[in-house]
Amino acid sequence: MAYILCYWESDEINCFLLVIKVGEIDLNVVIIVLDTLRKDHVGIYGNSEVVTPNLDALARESIIFEDAHPESLPTIPFRRSTHTGIRTFPFKEYHPRKGDMVQAYGWEPIPETQTTLAEILRREGYTTAFITDTYHYFKPSMNFHRGFAQWQLIRGQEVDPYRTAPKPDQKKLEHHIPQSGDCGHMMLILPQYLTNISDRRTEEDYFSPQVFNAAIKWIEQNREVEKFFLFIDSFDPHEPWDPPQIYRDLYYSNYSGREVITPNYSTNTDYLTSEELNYMKALYAGEVTMVDTWLGKFIKKMRKLELLDKSLLILISDHGHQLGEHNVMGKIPRGLYPELMDIPFFIRHPDGLNMGKRVSGFVYNHDIVPTILQFLEVESPVMTDGNELWSLINGEQEARSYATSGFNGYVWIKDGEFVYISNYSRSREYLFDLKKDPNQNQNIIEENRDIADMMFQRILHDAGGKLVDHSAIRAKASEEWYKMEGLV
Repeated sequence: MAYILCYWESDEINCFLLVIKVGEIDLNVVIIVLDTLRKDHVGIYGNSEVVTPNLDALARESIIFEDAHPESLPTIPFRRSTHTGIRTFPFKEYHPRKGDMVQAYGWEPIPETQTTLAEILRREGYTTAFITDTYHYFKPSMNFHRGFAQWQLIRGQEVDPYRTAPKPDQKKLEHHIPQSGDCGHMMLILPQYLTNISDRRTEEDYFSPQVFNAAIKWIEQNREVEKFFLFIDSFDPHEPWDPPQIYRDLYYSNYSGREVITPNYSTNTDYLTSEELNYMKALYAGEVTMVDTWLGKFIKKMRKLELLDKSLLILISDHGHQLGEHNVMGKIPRGLYPELMDIPFFIRHPDGLNMGKRVSGFVYNHDIVPTILQFLEVESPVMTDGNELWSLINGEQEARSYATSGFNGYVWIKDGEFVYISNYSRSREYLFDLKKDPNQNQNIIEENRDIADMMFQRILHDAGGKLVDHSAIRAKASEEWYKMEGLV
């Protein structure tokens, strides 16, 4: 930061420039991750139907990235690289977690050889804290709380083994199952989830309100510390989608049918009636607005405590969620379309620099760590894979020419003209012309094999020359989990 200081001397005014390095000022860092927030459901990115006033207000005070994508999916692979700045893709090795329902490439702890941002900043004198309801972080063998002086898990999301009773009765379960009776994936989620929330009464008992209330309490208690790093990770708006009625009514009032609050992950939506599907979309939108509301309360408290303008604040989502687009429901590896791959990403500078600036160019979540360290003038003790983004923001550096990502046995690449999706063997390939077909509905792979070859070679380059197929290991791990749970 720079200031012009002036003084009078012998009837003359003399001025000089005083430059203060950021590293010499005690600035805080706040990272907020919102799980499963679709970019196209945020007003600042063009949505006029979903109510997100607090996200939009924060974005107007921030640098807004137009082309942000997850370097890998889903939840845990994304978070590994977010905490370390080191890519999880291309999943060179895969060791399934014993007893974990989720069997996804990269769904593993942060390697002991990698250093987390929290560890780096704690050594720099920061008071570090981690507040989340994303229970996957704390499954057996995981270690994402390394480096945090305080960590707090809000229990009960999804199938977190939080409670064993009371079990939901059959009538309650049926109310959340579609008329078709097709409820395979749902029944892996609903019994535990409904048990977990059995004593929920008020809006403050919902998960994102609990997370942001805990964060508010933390900043109130720690406002006087020299400098802090606070990592907030809200699992909402991840399914199950069951926001309070006030949020549902914003998008679908007077509904009387079955409430399908969590979907089957599938390549069709035929198991839902049109009303059930539309209400599910309304439930998701309502959940987004609820998260937005409580995010707003946290930002308001930061401002009231005079911490907002002393903090670098970053907000990002890990991925979106398909709600019937491309005939896909949920998050499935081959469904790497915009609904899943386009994510919101804001950086609010404490001095308001570049406020409201929209930055084009491909950026990833693993750019966050080097961007923070560059800002704080802290030298990283390890090499990261990400880029610091200040050079891109200031127009001093060209953007990446393409972005790549992976989800289990599928890969994705996007450049300025095309998006290419393929499985590792290239037996299923999809190519879309972004200029003619921005919503990616027409596969033009057959007449453009040369482009597909070029895109796949770029993926191999980012993967270090080779993609390792872990499908057999993954299938065996899934089979063992189903047997252990008595489902086969």
